[in-house]
Amino acid sequence: MTDYMASADRALLQRHGLDDFEALWALELDAVDEPNTGRGGWSSVYRLELEGKGYYLKRQSDYLTRSLHKPFGEPTFAREFRNIVRYQKLHIPALEAVFYGERKQGGQHRALLMTRALDDWHDLDSQLLQWPELDASVRIGMLQACGQLARTLHGAGQVHGCFYPKHIFLRKRREGWDAQLIDLEKTRPLLFGMRDRLKDLEPLLRRAPVWSDGEIRTLLAAYLAQPIDSTLVETWVNRLVQRRHHKEAR
Repeated sequence: MTDYMASADRALLQRHGLDDFEALWALELDAVDEPNTGRGGWSSVYRLELEGKGYYLKRQSDYLTRSLHKPFGEPTFAREFRNIVRYQKLHIPALEAVFYGERKQGGQHRALLMTRALDDWHDLDSQLLQWPELDASVRIGMLQACGQLARTLHGAGQVHGCFYPKHIFLRKRREGWDAQLIDLEKTRPLLFGMRDRLKDLEPLLRRAPVWSDGEIRTLLAAYLAQPIDSTLVETWVNRLVQRRHHKEAR
């Protein structure tokens, strides 16, 4: 597989001698958290700054996932990178790749993925911790942005698979809010209509117990492009509640 490098970052990486796989692999950095181990290998995340711009560099070795198409395994980053490219083509707001590459060296299957840091964005998870203190207009703006993001995602025929607060990033603009997604590894095609859509949305609501019934309806109204008091919004509220009760009873 040919290495990928974003044209917008090429000159910057070249100035720092980081425009190839080997240089990025050898770069000494402190990990932002404990490495993931398992799958027969390891995977770790690092942060670096170049000329005031933030990036995350993820490296892994023999950290493989297997599928019908790849029975002998491939790096988990390979799937995530393909999904980043897919989201870009489908105009689904999501994190952006700067570099991707793989190498098989010394009996090891290595991969690295470099993405732009979302330093001027805030994950929804952190916003939920202070939700009651936020202004009502801010809460409404965030809910509408989340609903519109889900609408764009599903409208493009994709299921995120981990549509959780920690994977949704928000940014205030002059009017309203922008929202985008990270952690695209589990993305798959939306094949089963409403069932898939409910399955994607329900975990978000379950992980945001601070949201009132009215706030959930605000999000769904944006998702469905319907008035908040519409019959369709009511139907979706009832279906999501049923799914949550089913999950909690298991």
